[in-house]
Amino acid sequence: MTILIDEPRWPAHGRLWAHLVSDSDIEELHAFAAANGIPRRGFDHDHYDVPENAHARLVAAGAEPVDGHTLVRRLIASGLRVTARERRVRP
Repeated sequence: MTILIDEPRWPAHGRLWAHLVSDSDIEELHAFAAANGIPRRGFDHDHYDVPENAHARLVAAGAEPVDGHTLVRRLIASGLRVTARERRVRP
C-alpha cells in the first residue's frame, strides 16, 4: 500500500489544499490520516483534503509526493475512485 499526496494547488478558504489518497486500501488511508492529525471531516468520498502547511509533514511521515495526474491515475487503478456521478448519489 502507498499513500499518495499531490501538490497543494487547490484554493479554498484562503489557502491552498492538496489531496491525500491510498492506492489500495481506504482503511489504511484513514489510519494514516488519523496518525498524522488529519481530521476525519477532511475526508471526501475517496481522498482527504489537506492544507498546504501539512504537506511537508505528511511527506516526512511517508506519503509519496506525486503530481495530480499521477494521483488520479493511481486512484482510478486502485478501484477506490468515486466518480462525480457517484458523489451526487452518495451522502
